[in-house]
Amino acid sequence: LKPFRLEGCRVRGWPCADGVMISQFYVLSLRGDTIITRDFRGDVVKGTAEIFFRRVKFWQGDAPPIFNLDGVSYIFIKKNGLYFVATTGQNVSPSAVVELLSKMAKVFKDFCGVLSEESIRKNFVLVYELLDEMVDFGHPQTTNTEHLKSCIHSEAVVIEQPKLGASLNLPQWNPRTVPSNAVHRPVGLTANESSRNKKNEIFVDILERITVLMSANGRVVNSAIDGSIQMKSYLAGNPQLKLALNEDMTIKNQTLGGLHGGYGAVVLDDCNFHECVDLEDFSELRTLSFYPPDGEFAVMNYRITGDFGVPFRIFPYVEQTTPYKLEITIKVRSDIPEQNYGGNVQISCMLPKATASVSTELGPSTTGQSAEYLAAEHRLSWNIKKFQGGTEASIKCRATLSSPSANMNAKKEVGPVSLTFEIPMYNVSKLQVRYLRIAERHKSYNPCRWVRYVTQSSSYVCRF
Repeated sequence: LKPFRLEGCRVRGWPCADGVMISQFYVLSLRGDTIITRDFRGDVVKGTAEIFFRRVKFWQGDAPPIFNLDGVSYIFIKKNGLYFVATTGQNVSPSAVVELLSKMAKVFKDFCGVLSEESIRKNFVLVYELLDEMVDFGHPQTTNTEHLKSCIHSEAVVIEQPKLGASLNLPQWNPRTVPSNAVHRPVGLTANESSRNKKNEIFVDILERITVLMSANGRVVNSAIDGSIQMKSYLAGNPQLKLALNEDMTIKNQTLGGLHGGYGAVVLDDCNFHECVDLEDFSELRTLSFYPPDGEFAVMNYRITGDFGVPFRIFPYVEQTTPYKLEITIKVRSDIPEQNYGGNVQISCMLPKATASVSTELGPSTTGQSAEYLAAEHRLSWNIKKFQGGTEASIKCRATLSSPSANMNAKKEVGPVSLTFEIPMYNVSKLQVRYLRIAERHKSYNPCRWVRYVTQSSSYVCRF
């Protein structure tokens, strides 16, 4: 019997079945182990997983997400230390396949709770069942979590998340604050758990990724915020929710009713909303109404450019004392409130290629700090586990060159300085959730609501 095909029709949100057609799909670990594999059509040679991994591993620099080898197109994304790969011998839309892979990874995360190698291995029966429902003979059918819940009968094996920060001297959780790993619950039934025992909970994350370019004197040259309000619902009965934002929030080039933004108001350059959101009350009350779909979804995405208070300022200084010696001093100031902190802050600085040896000297209060020179990358790496708000940290680096620099120009090869960090319970834009309510409240139905703010670095660079 030939497999059933859908020719040129519209399939549950995918515009055209023939527009996206993959031959093989597999999930690989960073070691190259094949965790999940499925050959949908049998028209591509076997062993492509090994060919793909060898090609990506030995690619000079970062491998592109799409490449062609011996007539086979390899399209992949990398998430949480896993490669999600599709191969095809057909002329398909690359962006559509990338979108399909991203949606498949999201579905695996929704049903397994956590997207990791361990969770995929322990839930491989569930993953294969999902795979068979999502793709048929290489054609996507649906990647909607709500549609899939009615088709999937395997129970998920819950994976315990490692307790990050257990070894750090971090403040204890407030009794009213839920640990972040509580959101890593599968959307369906899990082993040894019935639907009666499930809590009615909803999680809201305001995630902001900031891009900053600053000069050596700490002046911001360019800056932007890419924000998202992410939500994951575990509510029974799918009630209507109302999410209220800042009353004085405005959007550039748009006329909104209600309060108009004054000094300190949140001004968005642009924004977009999930298809389930009703914007009837947004103009006057800045309130979003919606029926939350199953799984994780972005209620709203927004972008802000212009002036805002950057969380860290970098002050680098370079001096060439002799033709063979450089002295680099980097001072970083934390401009976030004292009750907040930056976690796992990493400061990197490129050094001249002729660098032979490096010695570092950390400033006062070096608890939780470390520094090393990575010779293969010609890069100085300085790590701060917990950078408290309102404080400063500094490092002095002495570099010895293997050959003298002509005209004392070695310091031109130093830099730039880049930062990576994550700041919990803080957002730069000051966008706030005023309240999250159920439209029709009942005394017997009072779910738990959790709101969390996280700021992360996207590209945070200081040029000399």
